[in-house]
Amino acid sequence: MFAERSPEASLSALSLRDKVGQLFIVRPEALEPSIRYESDAELPPYRLQAVSDGMRARAREYPAGGVLLYGHNILDEKQLKAFLKDLRALPGAPLLCIDEEGGRVSRIAGNPAFDVPRYESMAALAKAGEQAVYEAACAIGAYLRRYGFDLDFAPVADVNTNPDNIVIGTRAFSADPATAAPLVAAYVRGLSEAGVLGCLKHFPGHGDTRADTHLGFASTAKDWPGMDACEMIPFRAGIAAGAPLVMTAHVAAPAVTGSDVPASLSPVLLADKLRGELGFTGAIVTDGLEMGAVRERYGSAEAAVAALQAGADLLLCPQDYCAAFDGVLDAVQDGRISEARLDASVRRILALKIR
Repeated sequence: MFAERSPEASLSALSLRDKVGQLFIVRPEALEPSIRYESDAELPPYRLQAVSDGMRARAREYPAGGVLLYGHNILDEKQLKAFLKDLRALPGAPLLCIDEEGGRVSRIAGNPAFDVPRYESMAALAKAGEQAVYEAACAIGAYLRRYGFDLDFAPVADVNTNPDNIVIGTRAFSADPATAAPLVAAYVRGLSEAGVLGCLKHFPGHGDTRADTHLGFASTAKDWPGMDACEMIPFRAGIAAGAPLVMTAHVAAPAVTGSDVPASLSPVLLADKLRGELGFTGAIVTDGLEMGAVRERYGSAEAAVAALQAGADLLLCPQDYCAAFDGVLDAVQDGRISEARLDASVRRILALKIR
């Protein structure tokens, strides 16, 4: 859809609904009208692994800028290639996305039907050094590219400083920011070499928390100088290495923002800190908006609008995609979000697709 155009030419060809759709990365199930769910735990039994006529019809009305596959959406190589081909043909020319970090969060390497390299964890790989991390990222990127993916939500740029952390652990390269930083950069370069977009996560850092944002509220007591001396070191290294995306965490940082608003909805953290102080010019994507830290406190439309107002570009997996889409559309139409602000995000997204 966009391959032969510049971002500006592509932008000018989009309707308002098309622009709004570009902001969203959704689960395949969000496009299937026959599936209604309250929790993502309900989805694996559906085994949604092919594009249906219902999905095509919904995507015509609610086009999405990206689709994120989970393990239950993947059977084997033949199914995956066919599924991705059909997803790519949907309205919105969606980015095809996956969480394939290496280690326990690996949707493909975790499936025995695939003959791909497997890694114990990023913490274990870190012991082998920067070149080993680079080569692993090249290998992961190569098989993702071969199957048809565009974007890998990796590497984890968190610093695993809290031994009670139940979310990050060995997904992080190290508990030492100076050790983690060059490894994060190496992973970014490896994915890029393979032709896959990488994404630093989870800004402003999930390694110093105890709670799980998948389940509910989580916060850090650190102030900005404390973060800048620790958590920001790997993020700065990844940005300098050319990371095209940064994923936000739903972690509150009241000593930085003065409130308990999750980072994903905080203009202080996204606009002032990530854009302003760190100088990041790529695309900002939220962590899943269906996660408990957001879902328990905000409706789908409310969260999507707040994240966009805070400075996010891509809105990941809202609990109710159609409600979130309609909420953003209403906000643009009534002036709460200017079309210029919308266009700024869509330009960044189109730049990811035209490469």
